[in-house]
Amino acid sequence: MEVTPKTLADVKGGTLISYEGRVQLLEIAQVPDEHVNEFKSIEKFKIFNTNNLWVNLKAIKRLVDAEALKMEIIPNPKEVDGVKVLQLETAAGAAIRFFEKAIGINVPRSRFLPVKATSDLLLVQSDLYTLVDGYVIRNPARVKPSNPSIELGPEFKKVANFLARFKSIPSIVELDSLKVSGDVSFGSGVVLKGNVTIAAKAGVKLEIPDGAVLENKDINGPEDL
Repeated sequence: MEVTPKTLADVKGGTLISYEGRVQLLEIAQVPDEHVNEFKSIEKFKIFNTNNLWVNLKAIKRLVDAEALKMEIIPNPKEVDGVKVLQLETAAGAAIRFFEKAIGINVPRSRFLPVKATSDLLLVQSDLYTLVDGYVIRNPARVKPSNPSIELGPEFKKVANFLARFKSIPSIVELDSLKVSGDVSFGSGVVLKGNVTIAAKAGVKLEIPDGAVLENKDINGPEDL
């Protein structure tokens, strides 16, 4: 299992533990409420699972033939469109406990580029990354080692709504942080630098014009552009 150092952006990621003499995967959904903050600690649990798994197919066949690959179901309470649901899932990485010679390999952060929310989608669709020979490569023009911190409001949560709010994805190579809330849409060729906060007031539609360059700006209305 490829693991990588945990940051504050990865506190929910599963981690490897030693339990009952075996390497095992521990997911946040398996942690009692009173220990969740302890699980999220980047000091106590320094690595997390990238979901990149390398497995010998012969070893899998041996376990399947012996009916020894018994994956547990993890109940995960969630809310979908305002309705509380119980998601039943199995974690592929949890199978690591069935393999006697299993190990975790600490890999560079560049091996892990998740897209779990539209804020992640903005990162990979921007000029911060490009596709070269099938590999997603980070733009060398980005001087800082870490990626920008991006927080998008609920208006951007669904992919269709997210895409409808951008004529084109802004340039974020020099961006440190972005927070967007309210009815906000972006024109084409927008450049974001430094720390940018855009918060449209209730009932107000805020459009960032084509070609706008926003650097260290706090925008609440058209008058701030």
